[in-house]
Amino acid sequence: MAKCDICSKDVLFGLKVSHSNRKTNRTWKPNVRRIKIIHNGTPKTANICTRCLRSNKVTRAI
Repeated sequence: MAKCDICSKDVLFGLKVSHSNRKTNRTWKPNVRRIKIIHNGTPKTANICTRCLRSNKVTRAI
């Protein structure tokens, strides 16, 4: 799975609990986009989560 290159956000695992209290495995996947960013003055393609994009932790290459 993809992982954010800035904040290292990754897949989380847990249990889905039904109304009858049965437990099954489930995953929470991050909203990761593959975009072109400026890193050390050069354009680079990276996996970035939308939280890092929205908070301007990276600058997008146009």
